[in-house]
Amino acid sequence: MEQSQQVKTKRRFPLNLYNKLEQKLKNKSEDTPDTTEDTVGIQVDKIERTEDTSLIKCPKCGKMVERARVVKKRYVCYECGGYFRVKTHNRIRMVADAKSFEPWFEDMEVSNPLNYEGYEDKLASAREKTGLNEAVTVGRCRVFGNEIVLGICDSRFMMASMGHVVGEKITKAIERATELKLPVFMFCCSGGARMQEGIISLMQMAKTSAAIKRHGDAGLLYCSILTDPTTGGVTASFAMLGDVIMAEPGALIGFAGPRVIKQTIGQELPEGFQTAEFLVEHGFVDGIVLRENLKKTIQFLIKSHQNTGKKTYADFYPNTEFHFELSEELKEQTWKSRPRSAWEKVKAVRQVERPSALDYMDSIFDIFIEAHGDRGFADDKALIGGIGFIEGQPVTVVADIKGKDFKECQDRNFGMPLPEGYRKALRLMKQAEKFNRPIISFVNTSGAFCGLEAEERGQGEAIARNLLEMSGLKVPVLCILIGEGGSGGALATAVGNEVWMMENATYSILSPEGFASILWKDSNRAQEASEVMNITAQDLKRLGVIERIIPEFGGADRKTAAAIGAYIKEHIKEFLEKYNGKSGEEIAAERYERFRNF
Repeated sequence: MEQSQQVKTKRRFPLNLYNKLEQKLKNKSEDTPDTTEDTVGIQVDKIERTEDTSLIKCPKCGKMVERARVVKKRYVCYECGGYFRVKTHNRIRMVADAKSFEPWFEDMEVSNPLNYEGYEDKLASAREKTGLNEAVTVGRCRVFGNEIVLGICDSRFMMASMGHVVGEKITKAIERATELKLPVFMFCCSGGARMQEGIISLMQMAKTSAAIKRHGDAGLLYCSILTDPTTGGVTASFAMLGDVIMAEPGALIGFAGPRVIKQTIGQELPEGFQTAEFLVEHGFVDGIVLRENLKKTIQFLIKSHQNTGKKTYADFYPNTEFHFELSEELKEQTWKSRPRSAWEKVKAVRQVERPSALDYMDSIFDIFIEAHGDRGFADDKALIGGIGFIEGQPVTVVADIKGKDFKECQDRNFGMPLPEGYRKALRLMKQAEKFNRPIISFVNTSGAFCGLEAEERGQGEAIARNLLEMSGLKVPVLCILIGEGGSGGALATAVGNEVWMMENATYSILSPEGFASILWKDSNRAQEASEVMNITAQDLKRLGVIERIIPEFGGADRKTAAAIGAYIKEHIKEFLEKYNGKSGEEIAAERYERFRNF
């Protein structure tokens, strides 16, 4: 079989599965140190101990479990998978290279800004109990040899509430990270603002947020990892401001805690409310990260968010020429294939068996990691997005997904995005601009969803906002129509420096049925309409609407998907090489002129 048919299928990893990530990205350095030598880092008041100190009670399932086995599993219950809370130094050992952590600002003076009675004694008690100076520890360390700034909140110290020292340590750490041009990773947990410090505690929310803004404006990465529990003023400030937000399984996350909600307004909360999984579903968290994958996850995020400031997009590739050649079987199939009519193409792209973007991505990207949510309402499964690597070059990927069976089609709303889908895509594209990543958009939708909920949440505004922002993105944008390109719903992710179409794809102002209904008052004339609408790749190449037609080698299906993907990959690399050395302003100006000329 020829090279194009030997493309190995790559696994797509959701954000909670990084078991083989190090095969692609791992630097040769020290691995996570053995965690079995220390005491279990668990909040003592959460654990019931027996006289037999070899056993501890899981706070999730309530079973007595072997302490040594829990430690070996990084403080995860081997019976139910429940997560124990961990001490600061154990968290450091989970993610930092051995002996690389350098603590910062440990000698900061503690005060009682409101002269709250008994506060000094409470602080002294917390310091004695935990061995910590305050509820947060910050410093510099290495992760597989990469330098980062690390912050860790410890729930044992006054439930990791945020007083002025906590806010000051976090702010100073972020400011120093900005000076040193280092990414920041913050492990968050908290009961919220520290009541004993009142309004002074409240001001820390604005202070830490302002520091994160400056850090982001410098083009640097800030990631937060939400652990159990993350609530109150911490949730409403530095915890939810990450370029990437992850959460540990089952973590309680919310602004007002369940008890506060119930006591304040008497509202009964549904099961699973304010869990990490709930926040992923509702679009506020990129994904769940397992403790066993924390270090590899951090390494991946460092590699995929490095902004060197250089406008080079092809220097990552190894010095080996990629040669694309069809197998004899596909050559024969291509030779036998005949041109299809517009209506035949309309019917072909609507087939549920037609390969999706994910099928082609297996052959295009070394690895693809999906991110979730618009950070405002939900995670729209009709439009996915994340980060892929093409031979070491990170790119941001967005794609419409219709589904392969009835259940998946329902889950993905038949590939018709809601406003939150477009807002998720825009969030990821703006993040790509910040970190100088090219954008690849796969378009395959019959159109934006037009139901009641879409109108309530601003479908028109969401599409318009994407058109506005995509026009000015300062990184290369390539858009590939792989199936249906339906109206403004397709255009919302197709404002590119170049637009390509697969051989039998379609791209139109609306469906042929809609066209016939509006102009001829008869939707039954859809076939006739398709022939006069100029909707095929060949029509649009002639009109100058697209730059390239991608061959389907007889028709896109499971047999040809790998070859089509390999062809796309080869030409994506050529596309990226065109933009080496061009400034962001030049790239955006070229895109503006492309659409200005229509």
